[in-house]
Amino acid sequence: MENLRALSYDIRKDVADIIMAGKTGHIGGDMSVLDILITLYYREMNISPQNAEDPDRDLFVLSKGHAVEALYGVLAARGFLDIEEVKAGFSRFKTKYIGHPNNKLPGIEMNSGSLGHGLSVCTGMALAARMDGRRSRVYTVMGDGELAEGSVWEGAMAAGHYKLDNLCAVVDRNRLQISGCTENVMTQDSQEERWTAFGWHVISVKDGNDIEALSRAFQEARSVKGKPSAIIAYTIKGFGSPIMENQAGWHHKVPSQEEYRQIVADFQKRKEECIHESDS
Repeated sequence: MENLRALSYDIRKDVADIIMAGKTGHIGGDMSVLDILITLYYREMNISPQNAEDPDRDLFVLSKGHAVEALYGVLAARGFLDIEEVKAGFSRFKTKYIGHPNNKLPGIEMNSGSLGHGLSVCTGMALAARMDGRRSRVYTVMGDGELAEGSVWEGAMAAGHYKLDNLCAVVDRNRLQISGCTENVMTQDSQEERWTAFGWHVISVKDGNDIEALSRAFQEARSVKGKPSAIIAYTIKGFGSPIMENQAGWHHKVPSQEEYRQIVADFQKRKEECIHESDS
């Protein structure tokens, strides 16, 4: 587990490099969601470059598609993409490494980023997998600001109605969006009560940047029968560097060179702490 935690800071460094090279990106949400993606791709999902065409593979949609830099970083670490190619091409003219997920790339099932669509599409995917008798599980990650979209709750209602226990939705609950605190923009608490009302099994992860806690949540979701599962992951926007953490201004911001050096130094310090914990 400490190895994965250490790896998370290497990938965070790659994500920062992608953003610096492309001169654009959503670094705050990348850092909050990254541990969720690592847990999915390393501990939970049946998906790899070797079985990417298997009809029984697990399926994933990053509904909060503006956090694509984090997805690119994890896909590269898992062998789907070449990280240096991503860094060189991100957000360049005619690039395939665009600013939202592009399903022309290996490992990406669906173009996303028009917020509110991921859950509805995944509800259809999960229903289709069940009708076809496939072993696939279907996962989506949404931002909490995205939950103001009505289509999210249409998808939630349908998934509850069809009792899609092969579907797991994760809310990246960092409580911040581009215009400020989610509770000021559109009140959301209690998330747990809302998802429960739509017929979902709800799991709260109080530290949504803890890979071990996330792993336990996904294991619980996998064991649930007769209901879809929603994991409410209470994350920290900009997690990994104190200069970014819990700051709405880092939703969409390119660091200065000085900020970049500090951010990278913070990542390295936390990586070394993980290695020290592993050795002890």
